[in-house]
Amino acid sequence: MPQPSSKIITTVLRALIVFLLLCLISGCTRSKDTNDRESLFVANRGSNSVTVIDATEFKQLATVPVGIQPVQVVANTVRNEVYAVNEQSSSISVIAVDTNQVSATISVPARPVFLSVSTDGTRGYIAHAGSSSLTVLDLTQHHVLASVPLGTNATSTAIAVDGHTIIVPLNAARINNSEPVSSVAIVDTVKLQVRARILLPGCVSPGETVILPDSTKAFIACGGTNLVAAVQLKTTNGKSDRDALLCLMTVGHSPTALALKPDGGELFAIDRDSDAFSEINTSTNEVGGTYSIGNHPAGGVMAADNATLYVGNSGSNNVAIYDITVNRLLASVPVGEGPEALALNSNQNFLFVANQRSGDITIIRTGTRSLFTFIHAGKEPVSLAVKSWTTR
Repeated sequence: MPQPSSKIITTVLRALIVFLLLCLISGCTRSKDTNDRESLFVANRGSNSVTVIDATEFKQLATVPVGIQPVQVVANTVRNEVYAVNEQSSSISVIAVDTNQVSATISVPARPVFLSVSTDGTRGYIAHAGSSSLTVLDLTQHHVLASVPLGTNATSTAIAVDGHTIIVPLNAARINNSEPVSSVAIVDTVKLQVRARILLPGCVSPGETVILPDSTKAFIACGGTNLVAAVQLKTTNGKSDRDALLCLMTVGHSPTALALKPDGGELFAIDRDSDAFSEINTSTNEVGGTYSIGNHPAGGVMAADNATLYVGNSGSNNVAIYDITVNRLLASVPVGEGPEALALNSNQNFLFVANQRSGDITIIRTGTRSLFTFIHAGKEPVSLAVKSWTTR
């Protein structure tokens, strides 16, 4: 029987080496039972449900019944869970992402409106429209861990990256028989008590809040005026030594949303009633300019490139794509009716848009800045959460 030539053997060995290298790069040594998945979760306020969409194959997977009037969905980055905040039934629905079913329901005080999840995935912090306290959840056991008195009802929450501080904007309340004034409570997550309460004079309807990546500052949008508050935060690493109001910055009318660059250098206030967005330098606390963007912008998100800003214009039913490095509108992509909530997938090659009035989700290709497809959701989709996980 003829023996294979040395040339054939060399060719086979080279092919085997190439195959092994490709395996190392692509992960083909992983178990055949391992599967990377990503889903989009949509809170449907008007139909008391959460729609689950496969974020890679772009098809609807499930409609999950939750509590009454879910106003927010939040993904836990550590645990394979997503939480629906049910305002009218005063509960949190825990959705298991591997089954797309409610695995637990947590009863909480009146009218929860906003939930933040700690970076380690073990705690949740809830602001209430019908209660003057901050509710702390144990997300490992799915029960209420503590309640922190605030003095008045809250509007949202934000967690500092260092994990030691919660920022809670508070609606206007009378202090020592004076005129009602809004404020922000700074809560210590270790002691579970209010560390400081800072007045925000002139700030009407404080709402969306963001914190810089180094945990030194918080910015609060005053949705009922044309102001954004900058608040210094005391840090454990010594970068800031006290909690204090730094300034109130004038932006466009009704800043209802904030979009922070991933590097923390700039912040963009989405000014709904000015049909514009305002650019804020987070180091100097100065407004660099206000730029027209569309009719009644309602939500915005920054891309990881620190350059691309996506804004949903609820009045003109489109998404504006803006390059902030050259101050230029790149495209306006038509979507459904009433786009408000926006979210990027993990690779940031697709943008998801919740169209509140038409009850659907628009998917945009970010590379070509073009419409990809529509997927039906429930009635009044108002919040989006993207969750990635691995199954075995």
